[in-house]
Amino acid sequence: MEKAALRIAFTGPESSGKTTLAAWLSSFLELPIVEEYARTYLADQIEYKPEDLDFMAKKQVEWWPNHGLIADTEMHVFQIWSQVKYAEVSPVISKLLHAQQFNHYFLCAPDIPWEADPLRENPLNREMLFGLYREQLEKYGRSYSILTGNLENRQELIKVSISELLNP
Repeated sequence: MEKAALRIAFTGPESSGKTTLAAWLSSFLELPIVEEYARTYLADQIEYKPEDLDFMAKKQVEWWPNHGLIADTEMHVFQIWSQVKYAEVSPVISKLLHAQQFNHYFLCAPDIPWEADPLRENPLNREMLFGLYREQLEKYGRSYSILTGNLENRQELIKVSISELLNP
């Protein structure tokens, strides 16, 4: 596989390093990063409804180019967000989840300190959420690696996984 064709997604609970690692990998591989649309959408509002999640999920997918990219978030995030907040997942999110295609997912463990943010809602159940992410990645047969430890350890784990993808 060529580097320019890589489609990599970061997933996992809030405040687990997704944005930091996605930005680093984008720079390391010189591939475009697609940031989290929800942060843009919710910048001026905290309240939202289930239909807002559908809108944000559709916009997130629209931001993804058809070629290589590093995604700061993906549809498992919307699936679990919707399930935890509203006890259901809409057909829109389910359809987008089934259709998304990434070569590899990096599941970020919540073993780093929580950083408060006005948009974050789950400081006390990150381990439970991590379990849901892992369960869903397994259910959908996604290729993934778990990232643990400090930033340098996570970066080394990413380098090994990327090397394996590029040189099977």
